[in-house]
Amino acid sequence: MMKKLILLLLSLLLTALLAAGCGAAAGNPPTQAETPPPAGEPEVPAPPQSEVASAGQMAPVKDVVDPSMVPVSAGALQDGTYAVTVDSSSSMFNITACELTVADGQMTAVMHMGGKGYLYIFPGTGGEAAQAEESALIPYAEDDEGAHTFTLPVEALDMGVNCAAFSKKKEMWYDRTLVFRADSLPSEAFREGFFATAESLNLSDGSYTVSVRLEGGSGKAKVDSPAPLRIENGAAYATVAWSSSNYDYMRIGEEKFLPLNSEGNSTFEIPVEFFNRNLVVYADTTAMSTPHEIEYTLFFDSATVEKVS
Repeated sequence: MMKKLILLLLSLLLTALLAAGCGAAAGNPPTQAETPPPAGEPEVPAPPQSEVASAGQMAPVKDVVDPSMVPVSAGALQDGTYAVTVDSSSSMFNITACELTVADGQMTAVMHMGGKGYLYIFPGTGGEAAQAEESALIPYAEDDEGAHTFTLPVEALDMGVNCAAFSKKKEMWYDRTLVFRADSLPSEAFREGFFATAESLNLSDGSYTVSVRLEGGSGKAKVDSPAPLRIENGAAYATVAWSSSNYDYMRIGEEKFLPLNSEGNSTFEIPVEFFNRNLVVYADTTAMSTPHEIEYTLFFDSATVEKVS
């Protein structure tokens, strides 16, 4: 009898609890939809800048634009296709090779990339790229080896060119600055008379001096300026004396030049085909445990040429 009474009480208690729960659920106010913004305050879309990497999201940026550079346009060059060196403001935008095509007063460059991390480039800033039509973007292509390439119009050499690159992984535009270097082109790429020569300067055979500016390396190396200049049979040769005795040869292109001396600071005589143009040279240093070449540029200023009496 007692057992039945307990079961009856438990049953009544359970029924009361269920009834209370249902009543509470029924008493809850219905869920309301999110209140729309008041009239006159439309929802603001994400700004285009959100698609552009900030300075804090980019790898360290290198300044590749030299204020002393003079832009070289297509009109200064012969039509043709040339290998050209491209300086990039970011190591993350690695250009391993580039061909410059000059035709009908226009220049285009095919850049071969060291990776496959970018899907598009745009000739402008990242902010401009983020708002551009898709048809204005330049997609990648693949060369014979499967590397990504981009074909970019080039306004001028020796001038900073804005180039935005879209990262496949980050889905952001990254600002890059490129410089297509005129000093990396062969002399035959330039139209006759573009650079000063011993002949165009009317330099007769004899001895002269000329101011020379050195750039490159760590910035510690120096050369004597003015430098002795020798004109023989219409060709110019400059004596380059370094501030160090640790250079065992210089190289221009594939041609090597040995020192004139065995003691004292390293001194070389090299040909000067053009004045007023950065001449790319390599000097092999023995100062380190392993000798290695360092790239420099030499600029011989024609306005400073003086005859030695």
